[in-house]
Amino acid sequence: MGNFPGELKYSKEHEWVKVEGKTATVGISDYAQDSLGDVVYVELPAVGKEFKAMQEFGVVESVKSVSTLYAPVGGKVVARNEALNDHPEKVNTAPYGEGWIMKLEMSSPADLDALLTAADYQKLIQK
Repeated sequence: MGNFPGELKYSKEHEWVKVEGKTATVGISDYAQDSLGDVVYVELPAVGKEFKAMQEFGVVESVKSVSTLYAPVGGKVVARNEALNDHPEKVNTAPYGEGWIMKLEMSSPADLDALLTAADYQKLIQK
């Protein structure tokens, strides 16, 4: 069913968040990348752009489909994974590592309370 690191938080839209201080690293889950198939393009948000929680911030295109990406927490983009421009397949091969998509400086850490634990996320996708 996939790999779901316990230290991460997950959205119902299949994004994950790793929190370090006020910085939230965001990517898509192992389940999401597996469902998409081979990722061929990732639309990255602009550094400095601000998003509210659950606001659209980009898309992931695969050989099968196009999926919208949603910011699991609100904040300002402080980094984006430029390596995905040339190597979008990193989303498939290392969704929780080199396949991260953006880093946000969180505007409201309380947004994390609306996210799922790894166990809750696994229950959601097993329905």
